[in-house]
Amino acid sequence: MKLAVHCAALLALMLAILPRVESAEVLNGVKSRGQLRCGVSEDIPGFAERDGNGYWRGLEADFCRAVAAAVLNDPEKVEFVPLQTTARFPALQTRRVDLLLANTTWTLTREAVLRVRFPGVLLYDGQGFMVAAAAKVAKPADLDGATICVEKGTTHQRTLEAYFKANGQSVKPLPMASAQKAAAALFAGQCQAYTADSGELAAMRLRAPGGSASFVILPERISREPISPVVWGGDPEWATVIRWVLNMLILGEEYGVTRDRVDEEVKGNRNPLLRQDPYEGKIIAQALGIEPQWGIRALRAVGNYGEVYERNIGRDSPLKIERGLNRLWLHGGLHYSPAIE
Repeated sequence: MKLAVHCAALLALMLAILPRVESAEVLNGVKSRGQLRCGVSEDIPGFAERDGNGYWRGLEADFCRAVAAAVLNDPEKVEFVPLQTTARFPALQTRRVDLLLANTTWTLTREAVLRVRFPGVLLYDGQGFMVAAAAKVAKPADLDGATICVEKGTTHQRTLEAYFKANGQSVKPLPMASAQKAAAALFAGQCQAYTADSGELAAMRLRAPGGSASFVILPERISREPISPVVWGGDPEWATVIRWVLNMLILGEEYGVTRDRVDEEVKGNRNPLLRQDPYEGKIIAQALGIEPQWGIRALRAVGNYGEVYERNIGRDSPLKIERGLNRLWLHGGLHYSPAIE
């Protein structure tokens, strides 16, 4: 018996004997509405910002489009909802958005207390510091006693204070309502440093008066920040869909499937990732609650994970953020996906 046939038979048996969970509230709402409501960062270059024509671009925007392509067969069926950090979780819990991508760190407190789910890590980041290039600051310890700008509603203020306390030092946090205001306060000299995830610092540095070279991001990181999509905790089917759209982008890179070549790979029927028994594919899609070939649609819409990263925040973007931990496991990074079968 072929492996694909065996897997398909096993899946069919499991579907027949296991009780169905009919709680797919969010997934069914997205499908009936014909539109994905995606909460994204508020004007952060490389992550979520509108271009001159009002078109949303960035890492978060691309992931939203991959999900829309998988679920709705159209990557453009997305309503982008820009959210300040303090509004992120209320928007998700009141169903204002179906999916949250606003540069959100996966933590136990958020998952357990707020009753949300983090389907997987989209970006491995860490909290750092941006300072004026002219300042004599080479490491965080040089900021002892300094006023440091930090965005409200994030984990950064607590991490900041805990870090300096552990090192026998102290700082004066200056909470700001948004990343833009925190960066502007630094540029205006209201604080000696701005602390945030390094990706956000790199984005805000692009807007520094006098050019990005006038400010530097210190190399040291004081935390680990696994940035993840977030969904409401009451719909496990929706969480599974989001998890596997992300996994498919990661697998796409591992198996060499690019946006420009995905149709060619499907036609050739030789790539192990895309060579799937039609019956098995139908069973899996039925279990997910979406149409078959969902993974192909996601890859066709935005490309694989490496393409999405490099285009938005990596070597092909103004941010030029080195991939580091965001490389595949094959290349010394942390990204890998469980098997589909």
